[in-house]
Amino acid sequence: MTSLLWTDTRQLDALGASGPFRASRSVPVVGVDGTTLAHLSLVPKLYIKRNLDALRRAHPMPAQERAQCLAAAGELFLGEVDGVSLREHELAVCRASGVAMPVVRRASLSIAESARVAEESVQQARPAGAVNDWRSGAAAGTVWVRKGEVFAVLAPGNHPATHTIWLEALAMGYRVAVRPSRREPFTPHRLVSALRQSGFGTDQVVLLPTDHDVADVFVREADLAMVYGGDEVAARYGARADTLVQGPGRSKVLLADGNHEQHIGTVVDSVIGHGATACVNASAVFVNGDAAGVAAEIARSLSKIPVRPPEADDAVLPAFGIDQARALEKHLRSRLGDAKLVSGPDLVAELPGGGAVLRPAVVLLDRADAPQVNIELPFPCVWVAPWSLDVGVDPLRNTLTLTAITPDEALLSRLIEEPSIRNLHIGDQPTYLMRPGLPHDGHLAEFLMRSKTVMRDLPVVPEQLRPKDMPCLIAKTNNG
Repeated sequence: MTSLLWTDTRQLDALGASGPFRASRSVPVVGVDGTTLAHLSLVPKLYIKRNLDALRRAHPMPAQERAQCLAAAGELFLGEVDGVSLREHELAVCRASGVAMPVVRRASLSIAESARVAEESVQQARPAGAVNDWRSGAAAGTVWVRKGEVFAVLAPGNHPATHTIWLEALAMGYRVAVRPSRREPFTPHRLVSALRQSGFGTDQVVLLPTDHDVADVFVREADLAMVYGGDEVAARYGARADTLVQGPGRSKVLLADGNHEQHIGTVVDSVIGHGATACVNASAVFVNGDAAGVAAEIARSLSKIPVRPPEADDAVLPAFGIDQARALEKHLRSRLGDAKLVSGPDLVAELPGGGAVLRPAVVLLDRADAPQVNIELPFPCVWVAPWSLDVGVDPLRNTLTLTAITPDEALLSRLIEEPSIRNLHIGDQPTYLMRPGLPHDGHLAEFLMRSKTVMRDLPVVPEQLRPKDMPCLIAKTNNG
């Protein structure tokens, strides 16, 4: 276990367009053990509007400079930022969010790597026929351009690696405003500070903590916005063309090759990878065969995970305040209905230093279309249901990532063509696997960029000097 002790209560100021700003109002950032870790400034509505106006007035930095500054920021993130070492930062993230230390460490590396390759990742989404700079095109062609100038992010606090995504908006030239989660504001605060210390101006990226009831200002005042959340957030913002909703995930595993015992490790990894806190963690498993046997084997494997405080080097399970942990268990039990809880009866395990973890819950359902398969909880909870080809793909729909283990190519083709399955992993590829450059829920650039036709006059080239294959378009264009 780490030997670091938390002795100081930090002040996390807003990072506005005119510099750091300490608001008259603040809220404590409380760890899962009840300790106050920091005080977070909360800025008023007018301050947000003024900052978004400042971002809109600013011009984007040159593309090459943006890429260099992003890479430098990623490297700095792994060092010391504002006098806070990486270990001190990761400890704060663990204690605030309850995410296990090994998961937080991997997230730090992921943030640094994502910053380094942000420009490259963005280019993976550019249409093959489009160019970045109109000057490099022909007389008529397609140029890839921003849909707007100011991008707002209403960030979540469930996992620090969620902050890798909006770095791509900076690579595209957007000016970005981040509203951090009050649960875990340490990661975005450190990242915005690192970006500024690496060359991004204060009018390029801002951090604006605020109350929940003021959050809509971001969506209204920015050109485009990204929000995270479950069904409630999707219902609130899903119909807006200017808002990208991230979540819920409802990732799943399909076992349909008749060799289920060989794939239990993939299922367990899918449930517990990223500490079971991400939208790519599997919350349902469908079995063509002995679903009860598979559920028992998953429960047996997950029961081996030790109970540790989140800052422990061998921690796996996410931690919560005790009241929240008990509320989550109560909610799960209220939704069981006829389902059978296969794992042990005691889910809440209190930690000696305060807080609690929830042991993994494995629940057996009697049919694939049971409503519980859509329940997604912030701890390792997986619903196991029988499935067959006769049932079809309906239960597999509305899924962020589906791991399908089946030799049936016709079925795989149907799954690839199903629009509500956003990512498909074939074979023993856990649902949580992600790589820079590959889309998480589509490329962010698909939401932020579009193609624009550009036609222009070019200097007339004398006919005797034209190559034989030179298109006549140039002459036609010059002749009007």
